[in-house]
Amino acid sequence: MRHAINLPLFGPLADPGAVVEIGRAAEENGWDGLFVWDHVLSPLPESWEISDPWVVLAAVAATTSRIRIGTMVTPIARRRIIKLARETVTLDHLSGGRLTLGLGLGGDGGREFSAFGDPGEASVRAAILDQGVAALTALWTGDEVNSTGRVKLDNVRIEPGPVQTPRIPIWFGCKGLNARPVDRAAAYDGIYPIEVDMAEVGRILERVRRLRGSLDGFDLALAAHPGVSLSDLERVGATWAMHAFWPGHRPEQVMRFIARGVPAH
Repeated sequence: MRHAINLPLFGPLADPGAVVEIGRAAEENGWDGLFVWDHVLSPLPESWEISDPWVVLAAVAATTSRIRIGTMVTPIARRRIIKLARETVTLDHLSGGRLTLGLGLGGDGGREFSAFGDPGEASVRAAILDQGVAALTALWTGDEVNSTGRVKLDNVRIEPGPVQTPRIPIWFGCKGLNARPVDRAAAYDGIYPIEVDMAEVGRILERVRRLRGSLDGFDLALAAHPGVSLSDLERVGATWAMHAFWPGHRPEQVMRFIARGVPAH
């Protein structure tokens, strides 16, 4: 099981320079990854400073050489596919092939959709996510891509493609035991379930196993909050422990945690 730091780019952790230092410290202390939230407005109470994940991850990529980086998670429904394609490919090149892309539905709790006239209904966001990831992965191949429906592309082709082959790994966030997000993740490279217990995680993995035929090459990322048993995460099949912080945490708190080294389990 590998270990990553998972940060909200909110409040004190919206300081991009501080997150760069956190990335360096994570690499120097043996951690395996740094993942960040992707929000444009806050779904949480109070007013928060927020930073852009792609700019911050680019700075982390330029100052590290080993740890994996990525968003956890990016809602395609509030992204232009061509912009996301360029950002992901550019970041994959800058990092030397260390990007993992987390995708999900997102939510409108902070008006991150409705404030800009974007669709807030979950069914519409799900359709955009399905069509969007298909268009995104097609663009990465360098072929001409056409897409109609919720995501529109008319004979679009981009170069270069990603460093990683066959493509940038994609994980999907999911909440609870909803079958559709699990099925979506099973077609790609990993899943990050939240608000589930260990028994429910087992059922999620069993469904993925049935759909894929095996769990080979498939990542299960689980949040490691204080009090969570890392041995339990590993026992249930987690390949990544996501050591999660929350808005309000300060960079020095994260640095102290990182300096302790990767936890034994």
